[in-house]
Amino acid sequence: MRNAAGVLGLIGGLIGIFVGLFGFAAVEFSNRVPEADLSLFDNPAFVQFASFIAPLLCIAGGAMAKSRALWGGIAMLLGAAAFYAAFGFNVATMFPIGFAGVGGLLAVAAGRPDEDKAHF
Repeated sequence: MRNAAGVLGLIGGLIGIFVGLFGFAAVEFSNRVPEADLSLFDNPAFVQFASFIAPLLCIAGGAMAKSRALWGGIAMLLGAAAFYAAFGFNVATMFPIGFAGVGGLLAVAAGRPDEDKAHF
């Protein structure tokens, strides 16, 4: 389960990079060209923050899933929540949210079979 969580987190983060690039660019374009009137987002500063931090959390969580499953799972769940809070659930965000969310749940639920206790 830890390997699957890691792979899902990495894939979700890589797809999320493209969503983040689009979100950051849309806010930046609307700031630099005010006559374009692209009022796509209610909170543009949060969208720019989430565009950077959400893919970072997903990729870092996926990388940590093998050795620190609880921390990696929490990071992936926070990344999925940041994507949802900034962009909502739509055709562009369904895969990053889904992959990071499922990877986070798998990582949190994972325990090493050769140890007496899991990561708690």
